[in-house]
Amino acid sequence: MEIAENFRLDGKVAIVTGASKGIGKYIALALAQQGATVVVSSRKLEAVSEVAEEFTAKGYKAVAFPCHMGDDEQIKELVASTIKNLGGIDIIVNNAAANPVFGPVENAGDDAFDKIIEVNVKGPLNLAKYSLESMKSRGGGSVINISSIEGITPGQGLGLYSVSKAALIQLTKVMAREWGPHNIRANAICPGLIETKFSEALTSNEKILKLVMMKQALPMLAQPEDIAGLALFLASAASKFVTGAVISADGGYTV
Repeated sequence: MEIAENFRLDGKVAIVTGASKGIGKYIALALAQQGATVVVSSRKLEAVSEVAEEFTAKGYKAVAFPCHMGDDEQIKELVASTIKNLGGIDIIVNNAAANPVFGPVENAGDDAFDKIIEVNVKGPLNLAKYSLESMKSRGGGSVINISSIEGITPGQGLGLYSVSKAALIQLTKVMAREWGPHNIRANAICPGLIETKFSEALTSNEKILKLVMMKQALPMLAQPEDIAGLALFLASAASKFVTGAVISADGGYTV
């Protein structure tokens, strides 16, 4: 057996949310490079269309579909359109996230809390839930939830975000337990500090960055592409016996 062939995704259909930039874009690219047809999804049509066109220009299979993960009707439309136009769904990467506040939890209002939970927890559940029957009909699938080390050990100023990411970790385990009999796997990736626009407030702060580097085992600031290979592994048959896993990709920060 050629072990490398287990990483191929020919004939598979993947939805990647938050895929217009950063970690989501590189995960979408990795899946497309291995043969998957990738639905590039994020809030803005212009942004996802640009990424899909970039991929197709390189010979990969990709389509754009805008979707706000805090809007249930848009999630339903994303799933329905994917099934109608591409035949079904095999892989979901829940990467989109929101964090509108930074500071102590006692200063955060209900609106901020509701938005974080809607996008970071309820959205991933609904996208996977609405795709469930399609995955069953295709013999199984893979759900990859992008959580965070903040969901394992909370950092200063990110309390509500940490709560949502901890909930996403537990949701992943519930999915793995309940959907395993259908050959549907669910796993969570917990990135550490990655240099993206989403984390710019942290990576541009020299004091915070110095503290992180002191605590990490690997003295480096990771890039979005550093998460893509792990997502590819979890999406492919190379990880067919892996479900319910919570994998940290944090340079040893949580060691």
